[in-house]
This record gives sequence, C-alpha cells and structure tokens, in this order.
Amino acid sequence: MHKLFKLIALAPLLIATPVVAQDILGPLQDMVDRLTKPAEQPRLTQRVTPKPDLVAPVPRPRPPDMPSEPVVEAVETPLPRPEIAVLEEREPVATPEPEPARVYQVACPAVMMGLVEAEMAPPLSEGTCGEQSPLLVTGVMSRGRMVPLSSPITTNCQMASALPGWVASVDGYAEAMLDSPLASVDTGTSYMCRNRNNADGGFTSEHGFANGVDVTGLTLEDGRSITVDTDWIRSVAPEGKLLRLAHGAACGSFTTVLGPEANAEHRDHLHLDLGCHGESCRARICE
Repeated sequence: MHKLFKLIALAPLLIATPVVAQDILGPLQDMVDRLTKPAEQPRLTQRVTPKPDLVAPVPRPRPPDMPSEPVVEAVETPLPRPEIAVLEEREPVATPEPEPARVYQVACPAVMMGLVEAEMAPPLSEGTCGEQSPLLVTGVMSRGRMVPLSSPITTNCQMASALPGWVASVDGYAEAMLDSPLASVDTGTSYMCRNRNNADGGFTSEHGFANGVDVTGLTLEDGRSITVDTDWIRSVAPEGKLLRLAHGAACGSFTTVLGPEANAEHRDHLHLDLGCHGESCRARICE
C-alpha cells in the first residue's frame, strides 16, 4: 500500500514526462493491478483416505492334534444278589375285629330312687321298633316294700316310672277289699315288635317301642289268684271289683288303658301304655 501512495505522489511528474511515464507506467500498472485484484482463495481439496478393502478373516490356525488317549469302555459289573432268607412258615395273624360303636344310654331316675327294681338292657332296634335305653323290670315299690312281677318286663323309663303309683293304688284296694295285699303283679307281653292289635298293617303298637305292658292278673299274699280272663266278668264279686278298680286307677297313670270291654283282643288282660293321643299328646283312651 505504501508503494501505491508513492506512485500516486509521482503521478504529476510522470504525466509531465511522457517518455519516462511510458517506461514507468507499464510496470506500475501491472503492480496496481496485482495490488488491487482480490487475492484468489486457495482451493481446499478434501483428502480422501482410501478405505481398506474388506478382507475375510483368516481362520486361526488349529493347534496341532494332541495324541488321543485310548478310550476305555466301561464294563458293567453285576452287583452281587442278596441272599434271600427263607422265612419260616408261621401261622397267619388274626386281624383284630373293630370295636363296636359306643352305646350311649340314659339312666332312669325311678331306678336310681329305688321305685322300681330293674337293670339296664342293651338297646333295641328291629325295623320300625326299638328303644335306646330299655329296662328289664322285675319289681315295683308299693307302700314301703317291693312287689315282684310274675315275669320280668322290658320297658322304657317312662313306663317304669308310672308303674309304682298304679301298683300302690291296687295294693291298697286289695288289702281294703280282700283283706290281703298284693304278693305279685302277673304280667304278660311287654316289648314286642308288631302292629296294633296284631294287624297285618297299620300303626306300630306301643309294645314295639317298649312303651306298653300287659297285665293278666293279680296274686294276693293269702295265695288267691285273680285273673282278667275269669274274674272280670264277675263284676259284683270282690275279685271282679278289684280288677275294675285297677282298670280305673290305670286311667290316671297311663294315656291308654284297654280291657275286656275295649275289644276281643283284650279279653284276657289289661293293656297299659303311654302312647301319644291328640295334638298335645294329653288325650287319654280308657276303655
């Protein structure tokens, strides 16, 4: 730039001297052109690094073959068989029988209080009939002493509990009317699985539930024997009156009382039971 300024300063002089100007202006013009012309930018060339050709990997050399060890085949050695002991013949062991189911029975207060002489019997089960806690009654308490039964009866606790009051009433009638207390009460059928009146069908009798007892007669201490079969019809005789009093007293102790006047099935005995009659089971049959 300083050279340019100097040339400009010399310009008047050069104009005044043409020859000199020609010699000088030529090179000067070249210089001016070079100085005023913008410098060319160097061209940038991208250096391309050639990519190496993809070369398949060379497999690694295998190691030299190792000397193989001899293969030893396993030989299966049979195990020694255990010696089988010969068992001595023994008698077969009997299988114990299963214990029977436990039976639960209820004690009867009348027996515990001594009002009846009885022992507990095994439960009864026969078709529609049965009783869980039956009693085998052999005697009934009457006015401080035990009046035996002519034969033991199988009955439930309710019937056994109703007997003492009735026997005591009959015992008092016998002593008052015939001057002799009871020596025994003659009994007939007690437990028996059958229908009412021995019919082929119909309801099960109270005998089938150990809830009924038949009385065939009375024996006095003086030895007299009074039977329903022969003495009931003698209504005006003391023996006949005693039987009828016994029938009437039973109607207050039992819910069913059937005698010779009820039907022909009861012509020779008094049937006593505690069967249910009516919706409340309080109705009574006395015939």
